[in-house]
Amino acid sequence: MIGGRNRVGTAVPNSVRVSVVPHTPPAVPDFTRWPSFPFEGEFRVKQLDEPVAVEPLRKGEGSGECHSCNAPDDAYIWVSERWRVRAMDRPTGLPMVLILESRSHLDLGDLPNLLAAELGVMTVRLERAVRSLDGVARVHVNRWGDGAAHLHLWFLARPYGRLQLRGTFLSLWDDILPPIPESQWRENLALVAAWLAEFGGRPLAEPPRIQWQAPSSLAQQGSTASPATAPAASSAASTGPAVASPALAMPRVTEAEAEEGPGGTETAHPTEASAPTDRRESHGDPATRAY
Repeated sequence: MIGGRNRVGTAVPNSVRVSVVPHTPPAVPDFTRWPSFPFEGEFRVKQLDEPVAVEPLRKGEGSGECHSCNAPDDAYIWVSERWRVRAMDRPTGLPMVLILESRSHLDLGDLPNLLAAELGVMTVRLERAVRSLDGVARVHVNRWGDGAAHLHLWFLARPYGRLQLRGTFLSLWDDILPPIPESQWRENLALVAAWLAEFGGRPLAEPPRIQWQAPSSLAQQGSTASPATAPAASSAASTGPAVASPALAMPRVTEAEAEEGPGGTETAHPTEASAPTDRRESHGDPATRAY
C-alpha cells in the first residue's frame, strides 16, 4: 500500500512501499522421488502457459469426424450390441493395454441410465478378463477424454512382481519397457476376447495357430537319407510343431492413426519378420489420443 489508510483506519505515510517478491520457479514435486517415477536426473517444472479463451474441439466433437464411429467391427477384438473393445496395433510393454468404447457416440456424462449401469458391469468384466491373464497383478482403469469426445476407457495391466510400476506412472512405463513377445500378445488378446464372449458379444481375436508340416514317410526318408545325414534329419523331425504368429481377425490402430484415431481398415498384421524392437515410437499421451 502506498499512502492512504490501512484496514483499521490508521494513516499510512506515503514513504511506505509494497515490496515485490521476485518470481521463483516452483519446486520439483515430491513424486519425482517416488520409486515409481520412471526418470532420474535433474528436472525443472515447465512454465505454465496462459489459459486459452476457447478450448479446441476434440475429435468427434461438433462437426468433427469421429474415428471410433467410422471404425468397422473388425478393428476390435470383441464387440457387442452396445460396447466394443480394441487393442493397440502392436505388442506393448505391459502385458495388456485395451480400450473399452461405447458403440453409440456419447461421452461419459451423456450416458443414459441403461448404458451408465452397463458401463459399470463392462468395466468390472473387462478388468477381470485382463486380470485373469498370466503374469498380471493389477489392472489400472483410466478415463481422460481430452483427445476424443467418444467415450473410451483405458485398461492397463501391471505385471506381477514389478512393484516399481505401481501407481500413476504405469502408462509412461508402457512406452519405456520392451514390448512383450508378439505370440504372447496375440494369445492374450484371444484369451480376453474369449473371456468376454462367455457373457455375450462376439470375439474377433483368434487364438494362435499351430503350423504343422507332416514329415515324409519313413520309407522315403530311409531311401534318401545317408547314414551321415539321417541323425540330423531325425533330430529336425523331432523338434515338434512350430508356433507361428497367429492371425487376428481384425486390423489394428496404425502408427499414423496414433494421433488421428482408428479410422483405417487396411492395417497390415505384424509378422515375425517385422517384429517390434525394444526401441519403438510412443503410442502418444493417452490423455489426448484421438480414441
